[in-house]
Amino acid sequence: MPVRQFGALQLEVDNEGYLVNPKDWTPEVAEAFAKEEGIELTDRHWEVINFVRKYYEERGQSPTIRQITVGAGIPTKELFKLFPGGPAKKVARIAGVPKPAGCI
Repeated sequence: MPVRQFGALQLEVDNEGYLVNPKDWTPEVAEAFAKEEGIELTDRHWEVINFVRKYYEERGQSPTIRQITVGAGIPTKELFKLFPGGPAKKVARIAGVPKPAGCI
């Protein structure tokens, strides 16, 4: 597995850049992943990220776009603005959870 450097941390990621162990995630890791995506995290981003992390912790799988919009109360258009070009995949990566099932 590839290894990524986050400050003093070295974390394993899969071939698509998702953390191998979601428990390795920190807010600093989220900031680094977001920066790579050209996203500056706002409070609204953090609402989505925190929802995705909680959903994963409770269910053991990453939420789909529909589950995010309903569960986090974020309209689909806004979700695409917050995480352009594949919001479910991007927010999962930034939140340190696996890519949602069904995402290519």
